Formats: sequence, C-alpha cells, structure tokens
Amino acid sequence: MRKVVLVTGASSGVGLALCKRLLEEDDELHVCLACRNVSKAEAVSADLLASHPAAEVSIVQVDVSNLQSVIRASSELKQRFQRLDYVYLNAGIMPNPQLNIKALFCGLFSRKVIHMFSTAEGLLTQEDKVTADGLQEVFETNVFGHFILIQELEPLLCHRDSPSQLIWTSSRNARKSNFHLEDIQHSRGQEPYSSSKYAVDLLSVALNRNFNPRGLYSSVVCPGTMVTNMTYGILPPLVWTLLLPIIWLLRFFANAFTLTPYNGTEALVWLFHQKPESLNPLTKYLSATTGFGSNYVATQKRRPLSTLAQGRLREGAGVHVCVSAVSHSALSHFFSTI
Repeated sequence: MRKVVLVTGASSGVGLALCKRLLEEDDELHVCLACRNVSKAEAVSADLLASHPAAEVSIVQVDVSNLQSVIRASSELKQRFQRLDYVYLNAGIMPNPQLNIKALFCGLFSRKVIHMFSTAEGLLTQEDKVTADGLQEVFETNVFGHFILIQELEPLLCHRDSPSQLIWTSSRNARKSNFHLEDIQHSRGQEPYSSSKYAVDLLSVALNRNFNPRGLYSSVVCPGTMVTNMTYGILPPLVWTLLLPIIWLLRFFANAFTLTPYNGTEALVWLFHQKPESLNPLTKYLSATTGFGSNYVATQKRRPLSTLAQGRLREGAGVHVCVSAVSHSALSHFFSTI
C-alpha cells in the first residue's frame, strides 16, 4: 500500500524541492500537492510524474490564509484518502520584508555578525494585515490555517497501530523575544514572521502532548538560510551579487547557510526515514551545510512553555482583533490545545 504524503506550499521553494527529493527516496509514494495556485501545481505534478512515472501525484487547492478554503480542502482530502502518513506543513509567508539598514551595519562590526546573517535576527521587519477571517495574515498563514487543517484531518492522522507524522517548517529566526502571550498574533509588533515561527515551535510541543497517545507525532524543522524568491525580494539584485561571496565564505564558520531549497530539505527528508515515536518532541531539527557543500542534520533543544504560560494561553490571551464566529470558535480550540 502506497504511503501518502501531503505537502502544503508544494509549488515552489522548499516545498517543491521536498517533493522531488521524497520521490528520489521512494518513487512509489503518493504525493499530494496542497497549493493555492492550481495551474502551478499542475505544472509541478507533470514534471514530477515525468521524472518518476511509478509515483502517484495529486493536487488539492488550499489557501491556508482562508479558513473556508482549509475546511473545503480538508473535506475533499477525507473523501480521497483513508489515512495520511506524512503531512509537511510548509506553506508560509513573509510579507513585504524590509531590511533594517542601521542594524545591518551595526551587526557587521560586532561579534554577532555570523549569528545575524544566519538568523536574520533584528534585520527584517514586515508589514502585516488582517485577513477576511479577521486574523493577522502571517499568523493565520504560518500557524493557524495549518492548525485548522490538522484539526479537520484528525480522522486521517490518528492511528495507534501505524503512526502519522506532522513536520513543520520553522526557522532559526523563531525568537522568543518576538513572541508575546498577550499578543499571540503579533498585531502590535513588526516581526510577525519570527513570532509565528516561535508559535509553531510551541504548538508542535503541545500537539505531541495531546496526540502522541493516539498515534500522531509532530516535529519542527529549520531549512536554514536560503536564497529563494522570498529572500531575493529583500534586496536589489546588485546587492545580492555582492553579498553572495561573503555568504559562501561564512559557510565555513556557520552551518546555517544551506543557500538552496534542495539543501534546505535535508532535515525534512531525514525525518521521513525516522520512527516518529523515537524522536524527542523538544528537539528542532536543522538542515545544515558545511563550507564544502556537504549536507547534514543538526539538532537544537527547545524549552517547553512554563505552566503559568500554558494557563495564560488556555485563557485565550492575545486575541486582539474582531474575528468571525468560525474564527473565534477555532481560536478557542487552538488555545485549549496549547
């Protein structure tokens, strides 16, 4: 029986590279591409099948920044499949990233220059907005839409006899300093991407606590610092041309510079081969690349929320926008899960 892999954001970047690498590992998989743009997904599907004719590739249209789209896609998936073996929660956005020039130049002449480039700490701000669901767009896309997807797909994921895996794409930029319990959607800050990725890290811990006994396991991955369409938009092409030799040099001092989506999928593919029940729920798995271009997987231990913090989340702290009835009900369940 074919294993079924669902990948959100599969039409480009890490999601696309992941689908290609998974089929290189096992060309008898059924890979389901969960994408907003169906025409792009169809092109990807044709390319994957041309390279791996023994595989099965299907498409489900879903926009994780729209709850109705998530619910509709979940219903469609439940009609198609009896179970999902792997769900890669990869889709995400960093809207209108702006470079903090002052922080960049200060960092260049500090001891934290390598850390700054490998995590973008303090370098990037974003302009967020409110979606039709009444939620902050980055929070809904990167965290909440995926949470609702998991909730809706629970019948396909929870099987004690044969565990399923959730694998989240997080970031080294997931910083506790940007996440606040009183503003969980980061509606009052300027780094919603970092906040959302830290929320993903916490949510994964909570999901393991609640779902491991039912055969569902969650892991968090960081693909590293890559040059993709998202990052190309931060700086003019000439600046990237000047920076790339420096970044290549920095690879000899830090393992975070994976640079390409193919390299960035190293940890995601590694998890595909692991027994989920053997993994530490408090470990973040990092795609890493040596100065000479060899890929490997590094680990980073994470701290769980304190008991006090968990209590405050259960009370629903941080909902500072007027949300629809559907969103409000779903948010309540989100807080009770965490």
